[in-house]
Amino acid sequence: MFDKQENFLNRELSWLKFNHRVLEEANDPEKPLLERLKFVAIASSNLDEFFMIRVAGLKQQVESGIGKRDPAGFNAAQQLQLIDEAVREMVRLQYWYLKKILGAMQNHDIYVSDVESLSVSGRQWVEEHFYNTIYPLLTPLAVNASHPFPLLANRSLNLAVLLTKGKEELQTAILPVPNALPRIIEVPDQSVGKQFVLLEDIIKKHCSELFCGYTIKDIVAFSITRNSDLLIDGEGAEDLLAEVEKSLRQRKRGEAVRLEMTKTNKSFLKEFLLDIFNMDEQDLYEVTGPIDISCFMKVMDLQGFDDLRYEPLIPQIPIGLNDAEDLFDVIREKDILLHHPYESFMPVVNFIRQAAVDPKVLAIKQTLYRVSGNSSIVRALAQAAENGKQVTVVVEVRARFDEENNILWARKLEESGCHVIYGLLGLKVHGKMALIIRQEEARIKRYVHMGTGNYNDITARIYSDMSLFTANEKIGADASDFFNMLLGYSEPPSWKKLVVAPVGLREKIKELIDREIALAQEGKNGHIIAKMNSLLDKDIILKLYEASSKGVKIDLIIRGICALKPGIEHVSENIKVRSIVGRFLEHHRILYFKNGGREKIYLSSADWMNRNLSERIELLFPIDNPEILERIKNILHIMLKDNRKAYMMKSDGTYRRVYRRGKIVNSQQKLYQEAQERAGGADF
Repeated sequence: MFDKQENFLNRELSWLKFNHRVLEEANDPEKPLLERLKFVAIASSNLDEFFMIRVAGLKQQVESGIGKRDPAGFNAAQQLQLIDEAVREMVRLQYWYLKKILGAMQNHDIYVSDVESLSVSGRQWVEEHFYNTIYPLLTPLAVNASHPFPLLANRSLNLAVLLTKGKEELQTAILPVPNALPRIIEVPDQSVGKQFVLLEDIIKKHCSELFCGYTIKDIVAFSITRNSDLLIDGEGAEDLLAEVEKSLRQRKRGEAVRLEMTKTNKSFLKEFLLDIFNMDEQDLYEVTGPIDISCFMKVMDLQGFDDLRYEPLIPQIPIGLNDAEDLFDVIREKDILLHHPYESFMPVVNFIRQAAVDPKVLAIKQTLYRVSGNSSIVRALAQAAENGKQVTVVVEVRARFDEENNILWARKLEESGCHVIYGLLGLKVHGKMALIIRQEEARIKRYVHMGTGNYNDITARIYSDMSLFTANEKIGADASDFFNMLLGYSEPPSWKKLVVAPVGLREKIKELIDREIALAQEGKNGHIIAKMNSLLDKDIILKLYEASSKGVKIDLIIRGICALKPGIEHVSENIKVRSIVGRFLEHHRILYFKNGGREKIYLSSADWMNRNLSERIELLFPIDNPEILERIKNILHIMLKDNRKAYMMKSDGTYRRVYRRGKIVNSQQKLYQEAQERAGGADF
């Protein structure tokens, strides 16, 4: 009854709608100007990754003749056509918003100009900078019978130059823009506040110096986006680390999937580049501004323009933790919930730091998926091993686009004496857990931290996530079994509290939904609230449709991809779908079930996607503390009341901003205010 194409949305188009919501933040006049610029850059960066992974995968399907259709009924070729239409409109908006923002920045004495627009002194400085700093790094590459077209790295910026010498036929050359130099260059000019030019514009202005005796007929900036999905031989890989490193080398020269170039009135270079990369017009995106506008993230940190940015949000430390000398004493008394970024991530760091130097701590076991470039947690783990603790770390070296960073840290951990496991073949380890084993008097005591987000002290300031500390004996026993399963040959045990994918998590979710269905049929007003990043798993969506048809009220807070359609008569008329896009990236996964009045709340590392439920090691854990349960329930209700940064999905898959009726509620602002109250107004 529910398994019909018209009841599902296409994954790729749903993601593009999400990125459109991100881009719309750049057009919010209430947002500080540099924050608006940041959202243009974020949307651009998101789109790059979308092409490198999702579009590349669809192109491979077409080339392989795979005719498989998605739940919405589209094959790969049809999806590529729909993506092309949506992306072209998105790119148009990107550059329109960028132009508006750069124009508005001039009212604050910040100028991003071309070289010709500079003052005489500014042009003189640029000329000296070119000869002293840029020129020595430039390497013009001829393209002819003797000089084959060079291999250009993924997303590298280049100039294509069309040349002629007298009556000789046209010649082409490639001029890579040095990535060792800043892309946006400040020009000292006392006549204006802040003056910037782009590196490629300086090179263009002085390009003739590199081709003496030739006349430049045309010059365009361009960039190639390549297939960047790692292809790892899961069957034959005896050494997972070696396979990942091999695939990383291949990523730089993957097949081209998109050509971006600055718009030109002449067709020669456009046709030349399309031919060289064996691409069609559909793969070409001509833009009316700089290539790769994610570079404008660098402008965010301009000194002296604090009024054009948000006031810094200071993560709070709740009363009871801010003066705690021994974190283990506090956790032993009761479970502790932290809500990031409103509350500080430092207690999580201190949990590992304290364990590293505590003589009672015997062992530390931890999973790491994404960590920061200068990770305090990794340093603490290394210190613990140097202090003689038994330290075991499961590092997922296939965390997309963090592979090199994770390999680097994993090797440093090994050098410090940690036992490092480089993930598992066939399954990404995405669950977040740290287990501290401590000798206390005559017994062993286990302390556990679990979270919805990564052990990353940088993203913990901009991603919304939840952390739970507990000394619960059953969870501690499950934590030991969890690591034994990851590290050895132990079969998955009979869990006491935890639910672990890929065996059991999908079934548990369906069981919880079935319980709401049964209670609703008994007249007990079934209600589900589920918050996550993405909802794509077909089995779960069909179960939600069944629940809706049986009268269960369902509120979904889905930041990104959602293949479910709300509001379909007799299918999903009891389902509402919201997306909150604001200052912070909504990242936590929270599940609420009314359960006939005996409310249940779970936190998880997993989105409701097939990859999370069937192809990853994921965790779901219950909230047993009544006080914490009420707190999370309140957080969910604040999000459901958001009428400032929330969007509602309509039954056709499009979104509209929630109307601002009554009191305006910005859930992220409200949650920070609550964090301040919990901290007694104390700043971290």
